[in-house]
Amino acid sequence: LAAVEIFAARSGAGGCFFALPTMATGNAMFRRLLDWLERLPDEDAERGAHAVFLAHSKSALNPRYTELMRGTGKPVAVDIDGPADSWEYRADARTDSAELVAHHWLRGRKKGMLSSFVAGTVDQLLFSALKSRHLALRHLALAGKVVVVDEAHAYDTYMSAYLDRALSWLGAYGVPVVVLSATLPAGRRAELARAYAGEDVPEAAFAEVRTAADYPLMTAVCPGGAPMLRRPEASGRATEVWLEPLGDDPAALADRLVAELAEGGCALVVRNTVDRVMDTAAQLRERFGPDAVTVAHSRFVDLHRAEKDAGLLARFGPPGECDGHRPEGPHVVVASQVVEQSLDVDFDLLVTDLAPVDLVLQRLGRLHRHQRGEQQHDRPPRLRTARCLVTGVDWAAETPEPVSGSRVIYGAYPLLRSLAVLLPHLEPDGPPVRLPDDISPLVQTAYGEGRPEPDSWRHLVEAAAQEHERLRAAQHRKADDFRLAEAGRPGRALLGWVDAGVGDADDTRAGRQQVRDTPETLEVLVVQRTADGELRTLPGLPDDEEGRRGGLSLPLDAVPPPRLARIVASCGLRLPYQFSFRKVADQAIEELEQLCVPAWQQRECHWLAGQLILALDEECQCRLAGFELRYTRADGLEVTRAP
Repeated sequence: LAAVEIFAARSGAGGCFFALPTMATGNAMFRRLLDWLERLPDEDAERGAHAVFLAHSKSALNPRYTELMRGTGKPVAVDIDGPADSWEYRADARTDSAELVAHHWLRGRKKGMLSSFVAGTVDQLLFSALKSRHLALRHLALAGKVVVVDEAHAYDTYMSAYLDRALSWLGAYGVPVVVLSATLPAGRRAELARAYAGEDVPEAAFAEVRTAADYPLMTAVCPGGAPMLRRPEASGRATEVWLEPLGDDPAALADRLVAELAEGGCALVVRNTVDRVMDTAAQLRERFGPDAVTVAHSRFVDLHRAEKDAGLLARFGPPGECDGHRPEGPHVVVASQVVEQSLDVDFDLLVTDLAPVDLVLQRLGRLHRHQRGEQQHDRPPRLRTARCLVTGVDWAAETPEPVSGSRVIYGAYPLLRSLAVLLPHLEPDGPPVRLPDDISPLVQTAYGEGRPEPDSWRHLVEAAAQEHERLRAAQHRKADDFRLAEAGRPGRALLGWVDAGVGDADDTRAGRQQVRDTPETLEVLVVQRTADGELRTLPGLPDDEEGRRGGLSLPLDAVPPPRLARIVASCGLRLPYQFSFRKVADQAIEELEQLCVPAWQQRECHWLAGQLILALDEECQCRLAGFELRYTRADGLEVTRAP
């Protein structure tokens, strides 16, 4: 935020856009953005409120954003013919905090990005590199802002191709850009810098950027110029994390956690798939009891997902914010990758499936994240040393082999390279991982051109590398189909720049898939159906300031009141990978469309019109496209093949 202020002052930018990888991280950044704006001195307070926008498809369900929208009912006019000197200087103007407003004219998928201050998903930035209608409006929205791209390591080859092209246009416009990542490979850093600098800068100018392994490291580049590197002193405390391999046996994991948490403490277990999260949680509940195990993953309806995140922060957040709420007895959180980004949570012990090394380092950031007493003395004695158990690998094999679910998610090559660079730290007498000093060396070695793996692995790594490069090349070719051309020289006409484009690009599920190489998924709104056919909101939804939200009756012959419609819309859920196969998806859609409520398709019911409704029975179960679905507040959606 400080960099945004400096860049805005130097460039004359009138706002900023924070691009983040997910809606959850976008919501978290939106709260910080509003807090920052409210503290920002406003020299032009008499000129009106700053327009803010939350840029993702579920922004209307965000309480802070909807509060701002409700505050804009008063009419606003602009007198373009008024006298230029009608504004008078006020001596106390600098002490006024900025007034914030979600302006009604700047709502919607096309105009929202024109707001001065925006936080949202990175898709909005990637759309600026996609041949689509109204592309000039997207470029106009970015041209007057400072753009911040967070978690830059989180994007695959397909998304990175669009990100690079977007940066080339922002560089041509002279838009200031800040790219943030704690675990970015040096080669990728050079690609980002060169994309912004432009093609006229020779490749040789980026040689130092490609090899620099310092941490922290600042890389600066101007459009058409050579990069500059600065190596500031590291701030904050350092942490030593001792790694240990652990067999992929749920019973062995449970035994180990019982021993480790004998004196209390909080452990985090990170699994690479939701199915592994569910299986692990079931095993641990048999040993610790249901109240001592918390599950966190992406298969919760939106309201429960937000409740989960808030609960994790309240119990495992920074000291001072979770005082009195942190569990005293043993407690285990079993989570998927949702804990890797933006959640400021702190645990005494970490267990993680093997993942690409940059993601392993992100997970290590949740271990002893904060100081709890002098020399960590507020933690249980056994857990005052930061330790991480690495599992999800068949350690007994001649070549350690990651489990199949991890290979499907990440590919074999990144996992084998990660294992190769972590292997010295996994030896019984190996050194600890020193954070932050070891972050850059580990990442650069894993993603560099060297061969860190043992000779006995080489044939497996080479085969995995060939498959990895084949998939990367395929993603790049696929991205080129609708990617905008490079920014031309000043004065070049833009005629035909979106020829053979995709048409409209928006922040719907189909729109996001144009800039993300992900399989098509189904998203449903979840309700409950009683034995007599009545529809209700899901039971167990958290209350709001207006009262109860769970178990409310829904009208079938009329448009639901706005509050009820909003509650149902807040119970969105993305069905898992089983429903991404075409045959299964078609069957699921056919079955879901049988519960189309005509009254809900009216124009006045914009929350629910056109949405697929999944109705669970009184036990919160149902059958869909040959699968048994079961939903609970504790575990979210469980899917098993029907007999």
